[in-house]
Amino acid sequence: MTDYPPPPGDPRWSGPDGREEQWRDAAYAWDETLTRGVPSRRVWAWLVDLVLLGALAGIAWCVLLLFGLLTLGLGLPLLGLLPLIPLVYTVAFVIGPLAATPGQALFGLRVVRDEDLGSPTLPQALIWTIGFYVTMAAGAIWLVFALLTVRRRTLHDIVSGLVVVRGRALTGMPSGWSMAAGYHRA
Repeated sequence: MTDYPPPPGDPRWSGPDGREEQWRDAAYAWDETLTRGVPSRRVWAWLVDLVLLGALAGIAWCVLLLFGLLTLGLGLPLLGLLPLIPLVYTVAFVIGPLAATPGQALFGLRVVRDEDLGSPTLPQALIWTIGFYVTMAAGAIWLVFALLTVRRRTLHDIVSGLVVVRGRALTGMPSGWSMAAGYHRA
């Protein structure tokens, strides 16, 4: 028997004694523990990643330009690959062992699946990354959506099925915890 609430409808928690509300309160407390302070950390993490992406893009531009000049212009079309750097950077780090970009890792964040807090899949990471850059192109005001949701999720988080949480809080999570269902599965 664990200290964590069983799923709704479990006979141990049914009845008029108000324990169903205790279950909901415990689930909300875990959500709050995992996502406290995440929006501001995401902004700072993005600024760090922006600096790193600028450095990577600058290095790649110099290398590709030099290659283009050494090949008498035949390699210059490779400069068209530069816009892919942010996509590859973000997806590679999110599906990697850290489950976070370097900026996110620096601020103690992790990107995980909303349903079971597992590592993101490649399709989820692609949708999440493309959604982020579309949101930024459409106007970053859409990111304010995170302030209105319980788990501090942005639109691209919801569409991709991912959530950004504090990594340190994950270490205290009980095994089998379901973020989507909000309960501990035995």
